[in-house]
Amino acid sequence: MKNTWRFKGNELNYIHKVFESGEGSATSGSLNNEFEKKFAEKVGAKYGVTFNSGTSTLHAALHAADVGYGDEVIVPALTVIANLAVVIAQNAIPVFADVDPDTFNIDPKDVRKKITPKTKAIMPVPLYGVPCDYDALEVLAKENDIVIINDAAQAFLAKYKGEPIGSLFPITSYSLDATKHITTGDGGMIVTNDANYAEKIRKFGSLGYKALSSSDGRIRINKDLFQDPNYSRHDDIGLNYRMSEFAAAVGLAQTERMEHFVSMRQKIASEFDKVVASSEYLHPQVVPNDCESAYWTYTVKFLHDDISWYTFRKKFMEFGGDGIYAAWRLLYQEDVFASGIWRRHCPALYNDIHFASCPVAETIQPQLMQFVANYESINSAEPSFEALRKTIQYFN
Repeated sequence: MKNTWRFKGNELNYIHKVFESGEGSATSGSLNNEFEKKFAEKVGAKYGVTFNSGTSTLHAALHAADVGYGDEVIVPALTVIANLAVVIAQNAIPVFADVDPDTFNIDPKDVRKKITPKTKAIMPVPLYGVPCDYDALEVLAKENDIVIINDAAQAFLAKYKGEPIGSLFPITSYSLDATKHITTGDGGMIVTNDANYAEKIRKFGSLGYKALSSSDGRIRINKDLFQDPNYSRHDDIGLNYRMSEFAAAVGLAQTERMEHFVSMRQKIASEFDKVVASSEYLHPQVVPNDCESAYWTYTVKFLHDDISWYTFRKKFMEFGGDGIYAAWRLLYQEDVFASGIWRRHCPALYNDIHFASCPVAETIQPQLMQFVANYESINSAEPSFEALRKTIQYFN
């Protein structure tokens, strides 16, 4: 499926501005700054910091939260591998929490059981666009002096009790890869209302340059000073996770249409709801009454006693459907984890660590079906609606 319709805004105009400026780097151009401000405003935050991926954002978030050697970070067992990888990159210990059987999100009751004196952060993921039970998680965080790093990669403009989830916590991360509501091809953004966090996050993503500030990624110092052999440039540890000006140009144009992209996915999900209502064995992901989902995908549990997941998908495809995506394997079931390869990263820390299983996540992961919600219009999604209608009728 070609998604050229996604780039019908000001993308080319803004890219042309980069060419005209001659400044392709975030440390000298202006498009990253414009993108950050516009994005933060859209999601209800004061500061935005661009990154080259939604994985590097999480890495920076852990650094800003002072997560380091031997600290524990609680992550949902059902999420993308990035949430695990960045914890290991910090020589911290991942702790897997089970999920709610209806929302598929991290379960605060299980999080409570997993908290220890070593717990430094919780990383909730509003899966497929549905906000987590943030009130319950915030209670746990305050009781135990734990930082919440909200990984909202799939939840652009999602709302919790009427508030945009980007405004709820000190650190919220977004992914801008090609599948997300808005995209820079690859990219990421962190938003925060805390100037100290913003500055620390920005420096970590830009080699620790001390000339950077909470609100500006450009290196603006006197040329004589910058070229002085005695000038010390770096006052923090950092990596080069910067976003190019070309990617920022695309992101700025995409941000201008963020509401449209999210609204269309919500409308498409509503149409899927109507189709699925005729089935007794497809159970949509529950969106709590006080939440508004962004619907990264439209996701259901497949609970048919006589038909396999694979048989249903095959028939859906035969009827012209656009594919059904499985949920990721649970983090601790992925080969890199189950084989023990991850322990090589820091044997002294990891070799004697063992983990409890997450039975709810293990039960629902093979049941989940994700239907594409990323269409230009209701009309362009109609073949998938019709394919699903026919598949449900076929197996009724």
